[in-house]
Amino acid sequence: MNSSPMRTKSRLERVLRAGRFAVTAELNAPDSADPEDVYRNALVLAEVCDAINATDGSGANCHMSSMGCCALLTRAGYEAVLQVSCRDRNRIAIQGDLLGAAAMGVQNVLCLTGDDVSAGDQPEAKRVFDFDSIQLLQTARIMRDQGVFLSGRKLTTPPQFFLGAAANPFAPPREFRHLRLAKKIEAGANFIQTQYCFDVPVLTEYMRRARDLGLHEKVFILVGVGPLRSEKAAEFMRSKVPGVHIPDAVVDRLAKTPKARKREEGMQICIEIIQQVRQIEGVHGVHVMAYRQEETVAEIIERAGILSAEGRGVTR
Repeated sequence: MNSSPMRTKSRLERVLRAGRFAVTAELNAPDSADPEDVYRNALVLAEVCDAINATDGSGANCHMSSMGCCALLTRAGYEAVLQVSCRDRNRIAIQGDLLGAAAMGVQNVLCLTGDDVSAGDQPEAKRVFDFDSIQLLQTARIMRDQGVFLSGRKLTTPPQFFLGAAANPFAPPREFRHLRLAKKIEAGANFIQTQYCFDVPVLTEYMRRARDLGLHEKVFILVGVGPLRSEKAAEFMRSKVPGVHIPDAVVDRLAKTPKARKREEGMQICIEIIQQVRQIEGVHGVHVMAYRQEETVAEIIERAGILSAEGRGVTR
């Protein structure tokens, strides 16, 4: 796969096809209309990441839009990943947003179904879900490769996206999760960013099944990782955040750590996981998620020893 020709102008695609271990990270969209709040967070990530994801109403909570964040990021020369959730838009709005994003210079799109509104702080909001993530992938691929809208109407200039999707190796039934991955690849996914990994043995088995189907040769897989502040944070995540699996051993390790060292221990756990998943065949990088902890992300990446000799940086 690394020898395959470039499909887009995406820096992230270029890094992955060159065989480098890629690093992406989430920029948590601010509850603010001030662009400096985006730039301040992006600046911290810029030196250690190959691309920055702008989240799209994660957890079904309202923040600055992914489109707005990406507009600011591309204006500043950063490599952005637009996240598109099917929860809030119908197919007309989504196709229009994809064209608008491409016109702004966005090269990477992560296609998501989206958390249900019941998970957020405005549960009375109306669900859309005109698409799911697989239909969204198919739509973006049709626009890119066939140069038409879903209606068949021709595009003057098609978007050239490096298309991504999410995967959760840790959700039951685990023995079928790799089959869901295969469907997303068939729909058009070029790269995958997984849910948080706190259980490396489960990920190892998932990747074994994926390799058995040759999926690791068809898509670039970036494993989701992130630090835990404490055992209370871990308990909250595994009970309240949809799709997150944290083994008891991780919670117990944090619980046994003195209060003054819990944050450091959480970072160390994350670093150890990065170093372990890097050794798994078919893993092409990591996607670091740390809510409102951009400085922590940079420190983790540096301490994990995955900064390449040629350097990183999301600016073009």
